[in-house]
Amino acid sequence: MSAPTHLPSRFPDINACITNSSDGYQARPPRLDGITLSSHYQPIFSLSHRRPVGHEALMRPRNRANEPISPLQVLQSVSQDFEQLLELDRLCRALHLANFAGQRQRPGQAPGWLFLNMNAEVFLQGRARGEQGFLLDACQRAGVAPQRLVIEVLEDAVQDVSQLQNAVDYFRDMGCLIALDDFGAGHSNFDRVWRLKPEIVKLDRSLIVSAAADSKLRRFMAQMVQLLHEAGAMVLVEGIETLQEAYIALEGDVDFVQGYYFGRPNAERVSHNAGETIIDKLWSDFDHRWRDEKAGYQEAVAPYINAIGYASVLLSAERSLEEACASFLDLPQADFCYVLDAAGQQIGTNLYAQVHPACDIRFAPLADAQSARWARRPYFRRALENFGKVQVTRPYLSVASAQLCVTLSASFKVKGETRVICGDIIWNF
Repeated sequence: MSAPTHLPSRFPDINACITNSSDGYQARPPRLDGITLSSHYQPIFSLSHRRPVGHEALMRPRNRANEPISPLQVLQSVSQDFEQLLELDRLCRALHLANFAGQRQRPGQAPGWLFLNMNAEVFLQGRARGEQGFLLDACQRAGVAPQRLVIEVLEDAVQDVSQLQNAVDYFRDMGCLIALDDFGAGHSNFDRVWRLKPEIVKLDRSLIVSAAADSKLRRFMAQMVQLLHEAGAMVLVEGIETLQEAYIALEGDVDFVQGYYFGRPNAERVSHNAGETIIDKLWSDFDHRWRDEKAGYQEAVAPYINAIGYASVLLSAERSLEEACASFLDLPQADFCYVLDAAGQQIGTNLYAQVHPACDIRFAPLADAQSARWARRPYFRRALENFGKVQVTRPYLSVASAQLCVTLSASFKVKGETRVICGDIIWNF
């Protein structure tokens, strides 16, 4: 393994703790007697590019007997002493950079990111402690551009958002990318994403585990990814361990994945084509599942589409709402029908199916929708944009029934006036 560039350092005490060995660079924290640190790297893959685009650096400590011990044990031993914590944090980053640079770049391999974890308190005090100088010094010695670094910080470990914003700006100014780690756990909130504008948001493993167990949460996670994309962040799902979890990540349009299913942490960085077979199989599985799920969905909604289309024809012929919607309301999941005018205002009240679930009395103030304006709703806008063609929404919470529903809609004309017939079905497919 080649050594980092031998340049004069402004931080000789840290660099003196790092030594070269046949297994790569190792470090011995000066105030943690008998502890030796080494680096492992877990690959991070882009599902679209079908290859690794970076590695997260992980500390691997051993005790005096050369037995592996938990990184958490080491971190806890310095958690009450900020100077020791700062020293350990810096030592790990310098060590990871040295080992990262020491592994020869493979031919044709694009330079990947190095994800470095920083303790939240160290991150916050970066400006006061001259962290920019330290990190630039470590990058220069290792020959790694700071633009290749992704600094990970636990988003919910910091209460003061203004202080966090200041720290984010500080490290971004030196060229680093910022990743909010474990988003979705603890007290995570989107307000911080909008304010901090991290380049990458890492979703906590608990989200993918929950999504794999509940199809409703799969939709929620996909919507969360969409919101994060709209906030300007790329999304990484960590902790993926099964094919089902990997499939949900791909289905949810995440940008990057990380976890045992794709690659375990190792002392060596993975090759350029690592994971290609797994990812190609995942894409193939996705294509087949998507076709099957689409066919199943179309089969499930086809009777409702036909019934609403038929209702629009009868209404345009000036038939009553009861007669026009009878076939729709006879279907097993049908809830109610209603008509909107050209401005999206409801004409009359909801016409309910005979077998109608009891309304939750807590939502009684919303039950009367006569004259309500639904012009913002996708089912109204899309019906006008696709005149005469039945439209189907994604599942959403109905204001009228407080249940998950899907709305079918179709525009028509009666006596020269534009109208939209809508039918809600209870969505438990």
